[in-house]
Amino acid sequence: MLIRGKILWLRLYRQLLQPKRFAIFQACLIGLVSALAAVLLKQGVGYLGGWRVHMTHVLPAWLVLPAIGLGGGLLSGWLVERMAPEASGSGISQVKAVLAKVPVSLNLRVAIVKLFSAMIALASGLPLGREGPTLQVGAAIANQVNRLFPSSPDYRRQIIAAGAGAGLAAAFDAPISGFLFVVEELLQDVSGFTLGTAILASFIGAVISRWLGGHSLVLELTALQTNFSLPEIPFYLALGVLAGLLGGLFNRGIIASIKFNNRWLPFGLPLRVGLAGLICGIVVALLPAPFRDTAGLRETLTAGDLSAGVTIIAFVSQFVLILIAYGSGAPGGLLVPPMLLGAALGYLVGIAEHSMLGITSPTTYALAGMGTFLSAVARVPITSIIIVFEMTTDFNLVLPLMIGAVVAYLVAEKVAAGSLYDHLLELSGIHIEQEPKKEGLLSRLNAVDVMQHRVETLSSQMSVDEALQAFSNSQHRNFPVIDGRKVVGMLTQKDVANIASLPSGGNTPISEVMTPEPVTVSPQDTLAYVLHLLNRHNLNCLPVTEVSKLVGIITRSDIIRVEAEQLSGKTSKVASKAKPSYVVYQTRSPETGKGRLLVPLSHPGTAQTLLEMALAIAKERNYELECLQVILVPRGCNPAQTPVQTTDSHHLLNQALQLGQEKQIPVHTQIRVADNIARAILETVRERHIDLVLMGWKGKTSTPGRVFSRVVDTVIRQATCDLVLVKLNGTIAFNRWLLSVAGGPNSRQALQLLPALASLSSTPEIKVCQVFQPNGSTPDTKPLETSVRFLKRKVGAHVMATPVRADSVCEAVIECAEKDQSDVIVLGASREKLLQKAIKGNIPETISRKSHCTVILVRSALG
Repeated sequence: MLIRGKILWLRLYRQLLQPKRFAIFQACLIGLVSALAAVLLKQGVGYLGGWRVHMTHVLPAWLVLPAIGLGGGLLSGWLVERMAPEASGSGISQVKAVLAKVPVSLNLRVAIVKLFSAMIALASGLPLGREGPTLQVGAAIANQVNRLFPSSPDYRRQIIAAGAGAGLAAAFDAPISGFLFVVEELLQDVSGFTLGTAILASFIGAVISRWLGGHSLVLELTALQTNFSLPEIPFYLALGVLAGLLGGLFNRGIIASIKFNNRWLPFGLPLRVGLAGLICGIVVALLPAPFRDTAGLRETLTAGDLSAGVTIIAFVSQFVLILIAYGSGAPGGLLVPPMLLGAALGYLVGIAEHSMLGITSPTTYALAGMGTFLSAVARVPITSIIIVFEMTTDFNLVLPLMIGAVVAYLVAEKVAAGSLYDHLLELSGIHIEQEPKKEGLLSRLNAVDVMQHRVETLSSQMSVDEALQAFSNSQHRNFPVIDGRKVVGMLTQKDVANIASLPSGGNTPISEVMTPEPVTVSPQDTLAYVLHLLNRHNLNCLPVTEVSKLVGIITRSDIIRVEAEQLSGKTSKVASKAKPSYVVYQTRSPETGKGRLLVPLSHPGTAQTLLEMALAIAKERNYELECLQVILVPRGCNPAQTPVQTTDSHHLLNQALQLGQEKQIPVHTQIRVADNIARAILETVRERHIDLVLMGWKGKTSTPGRVFSRVVDTVIRQATCDLVLVKLNGTIAFNRWLLSVAGGPNSRQALQLLPALASLSSTPEIKVCQVFQPNGSTPDTKPLETSVRFLKRKVGAHVMATPVRADSVCEAVIECAEKDQSDVIVLGASREKLLQKAIKGNIPETISRKSHCTVILVRSALG
């Protein structure tokens, strides 16, 4: 029971650690915690700010506001200075520095200090925003969560950016704006991972914040009446120009204020923030009552309840007070304050338009001004447009926002070029330069380029004892566990050792002790990503799968070997091949088989027979059929740019499709243009993860230095899968079979194929022969007897064994074939004997040339 519980927990843990699932889990967790922090900050500022306003009704405002501003500033500055100096300011520039790999602290301590210091500062009357702090808090929480698990630097950057987006989305209740700000300002990256995690984290943050904040999840249109017409375009252009000029001036003022504080106020941070709070309190006490509630001033401006004179006072006073507050180093943001200024500026432009044309209410210009001024200050025009749209859900504002935001951005760039957050970092001595995109070896190469195609595997039905035997016979210490061709787990020596110590350990199925649903990679994943997974999960190897089917395995040693070859200049194995073949046509059937069999088709006269043989094998093994037709172009021509005629190729492939439909076997087809047929076949083997190649063979060659032919020699040396060569005679028949065996993997492979091939005849007769040297010793006929028993069980036909003594294998096989009038000779001798002799003495070519039978040569997959 304990073991099963451990297995279930391990399975759940492994499922969670799947790369995509783990990223989703982290994004959801970050969005949730960021939303909680944003709600806490919002509620805290609202409660303390409400108490501050309430006290102005109990005591004189000229006394209460300066006192609370001074006391709150001192306390807030003290928290930042003593606990986390990185929590000063907006927080956006600090996050941007971390994302640029600058060593700036961003952890849970920074998040907590930022949260409470910003709450105190904002509630004390400093006219700053809470959106910058929530962004930094979200990024810090994300970084803290990511530290619980090892990850690559790039993955860490993406998660931190997602946390920043979640914090901003939670503050504004605007999920789209959250991830757009990440893309537009922080990362300037639109990779799939960035978008996926940032969108999910921002969505979770905004929804949770909206729900906990007491708002309905059903968005409703704003109650403000807005509209837009063509005659207003000049006024929105004017609004954009004014916002651009004043926004550029605002950014310059922020920088000047910080420099003034650093040079002329050599006090500690508490005194500087306290002094800024005192000044803000004094100024606000002299202004009308609506100015005392900083959070509600923006709503007052957009509602149109103020006169033009009061609006001008609001704009000027807030402009100056924001510069004073932020220059002191107070923990507050610079996203909402520009929106307040923009609302005031837009309202003034709206009043001017209303007095001239009388078309639109000034409130429309106030709302458009919010996004316009934000674009001029933050230099994020897309985010500025979307953020106001999400806050109002009013489509009438989209065009005015687009006009104003784009114009403001262009004008502001002329007044004060560059991002405000980059300038803030430069004041701290941090210069961020755009990192050039690196195209290193690990980014150029994919797993398929270096993976091992032949993999030692274990069946999920094996016992631990059988697995131990496999470990003892192999140099490997990790085995993929498969069911069919589907990877269902990984078994390590540690797994076996833990369970083998139990009383029933030896008989335990390995499916009970393996690591279920292991981490895998696809053939197209880069080596950089593979290495990241190996490091994160502390693994030595990873199965390479395609649609859960095992196609190879990649180890740390493979990656180290490739890097070592590059350093030593031996890059031939991983260099891109010149003039690769080009696929001009392909069809795909459902991928329901356990493997794939490739049939290169070239001659219409032999295509029918080769296809029938391939379909017989595919049916018996539950394989899919891959049919290839290669159109050869002259060397020096680019296959991808050479025009070709494909009519004859289509005829051949249509023949294959029709036969596949009759046999109910999935058939894939493709036409490749190439200047080298062997290369096209090998590329297909690699790209389509072929398990067996069945190809025609002339039976002889006149090319000097070649064994079979130029194409066949290349394929037989380099194809890592099983290979079957077929030389067809003039009269094709499959009734009488002669199988030559001598033990070894090639012989076993031929024996395994024969039952499927023999099904081509309704009355097959099979003779199995084994050639022995005539030296008088007792021959070992065990392979012969084993083969006969296997065939009798599988074929159910007449099978007989014939041991033969002879000096020449070729002569003995040919003599047996002529004596029995065999239709087909199947050669399956051992790799150590026949293949070596074939390369040196060309035994198959001799048998093929001297015999009138169909000859089939089987070569098992290369290790």
